[in-house]
Amino acid sequence: MEKAAPAEPAQQDAVTLTGGQVLLEAFIQEGVSTIFGYPGGAIMPIYDALYDYNEKLEHILVRHEQGAIHAAQGFARVSGRTGIVFATSGPGATNLVTGLADAMIDSTPLVCITGQVFAHLLGTDAFQETDVINITMPVTKWNYQVTDAEEIPAIIAKAFYIAASGRPGPVLIDITKNAQLQKMQFTGYKKCNFIRSYRPKPVVRPEYIEEAARLINAAERPFIVFGQGVLLGKAEEEFKAFIEKSGIPTAWTILGMSAIPTDHPLGVGMVGMHGNYGPNKLTNECDVLIAIGMRFDDRVTGRLDMYATQAKIIHLDIDPAEIDKNVKADVPVWGDCKETLPLLTALVEKKLHGAWHRKFTDCAKQEQEKVIKDELHPTDEVLTMGEVIRNLNELTGGNAIVVTDVGQHQMVACRYAEYVHSRSNVTSGGLGTMGFALPAAIGSAYGDPSRTTVAIIGDGGIQMTIQELGTIMQFKPNVKIMILNNCFLGMVRQWQQLFHEKRYSFVNIESPDFVQVAKGYGIPGNSVSQREDLRHAMKTMLDHDGSYLLEVMVGKENNVFPMVPQGKSVSDIVLSREEIV
Repeated sequence: MEKAAPAEPAQQDAVTLTGGQVLLEAFIQEGVSTIFGYPGGAIMPIYDALYDYNEKLEHILVRHEQGAIHAAQGFARVSGRTGIVFATSGPGATNLVTGLADAMIDSTPLVCITGQVFAHLLGTDAFQETDVINITMPVTKWNYQVTDAEEIPAIIAKAFYIAASGRPGPVLIDITKNAQLQKMQFTGYKKCNFIRSYRPKPVVRPEYIEEAARLINAAERPFIVFGQGVLLGKAEEEFKAFIEKSGIPTAWTILGMSAIPTDHPLGVGMVGMHGNYGPNKLTNECDVLIAIGMRFDDRVTGRLDMYATQAKIIHLDIDPAEIDKNVKADVPVWGDCKETLPLLTALVEKKLHGAWHRKFTDCAKQEQEKVIKDELHPTDEVLTMGEVIRNLNELTGGNAIVVTDVGQHQMVACRYAEYVHSRSNVTSGGLGTMGFALPAAIGSAYGDPSRTTVAIIGDGGIQMTIQELGTIMQFKPNVKIMILNNCFLGMVRQWQQLFHEKRYSFVNIESPDFVQVAKGYGIPGNSVSQREDLRHAMKTMLDHDGSYLLEVMVGKENNVFPMVPQGKSVSDIVLSREEIV
């Protein structure tokens, strides 16, 4: 029996609505529940319409537009849904640019709505007019300016489709004020699932799947490196089935972390500049490298001309532009990994690779002895970031959502945090945006309110978006804030120590009394500097009903190792300062 075509949505009777109301009706049809934004003159008609939708759409008033877009990123990363942002024209729109760039490089689906001056004023340098379309073109997957309300339903449908399909990314829709105010006959909303000339999913070519399987089956030392593409494709189960049948040692990038539990027996740790010793060093000993949903970022590869040159490269990615961009693939497997992985799993042979796994185990023992032991269980008086993360693991059982800012604390958290559930690690990967964590943690808490969200932030990064404590005060998301304070811009200081003869140029940063600042926002807190106080203080934070700020004073000049020095091969990874040449 021939399958019937899906029915078109029923045409509703025409109702007269403003462009702002039509926008909100479209959001409801797209399943939007939460909006992060900040009002202003050019977007005021949309906010006026929102006044009547507060039972259907929850709006979180942030304290800065950058906070809105980072919150939307956190929401999207945890929930797997598209994050929504509202901002006004001019400075409101330009304040989104950092978050757009962050979301673009980290493939985070967002729909950002900016208000714009009246259409007849475009190009006149009107008050708060900025050419947001040209400004944001390089940092959006698609952008568009609406000047007529009649365009809104189709453009918003297209925006949601583009943002979430294929390789996800941010979309910005700029709506002039006259289009927001204009009345139109609204006859219903139709979601978009096709755009001519836009192919979000490449056609899967079976011959490449077969060729990849032949290489894998013949390999003696195969190695898997996976990235966020596994999470974005919602392919965690398919990926797990693939690695468990193939028996291949498996490492993750920072953004791929949590796609499998961190204690999975086939997991060998993290690759990258501060990743684990074994997966970095043995990259240059594998005979087949299978890259899945990752883009061969320079922080992963080190020197490209010395990266896995001995290996056959199989690259699975949904974005054809990533194939051969940095590392030449012997077998390019285009397509959504949720579709390609089962095809590959069906063809690979079940193996154990015992001798090859033992090499990773040997490397792990060296790293444990030279780095991890003293970082997680220090014997001197100074608190380490690693022991803070160890206590967090023990107290949460690996069930927390961990949101990190950028710096030493980020690398330590990504190295040592334990995860049981998918979509548990939220960090700024490709752009490395300081100030990301606090607003992203707010969004993460809305993305999955059933789990504990812990923001781990340095004393530098927290001061970039500390005003978002006001958002927490007003809307009361449950966010646990841990500031790891070493009184330095720690990662820059580490580089100045190791590569610039300890010339500490403007990295010694003074901070306010964070506990008192939090208290001013109605958020309880504590500060600890002694080991005997640490665990109790962390438990108090986690047990508290609501948000809480805990400052932990850690060693001022502790460094993060292992490390691949810049300009070096991944096999030149060092375990201590003394090894740096």
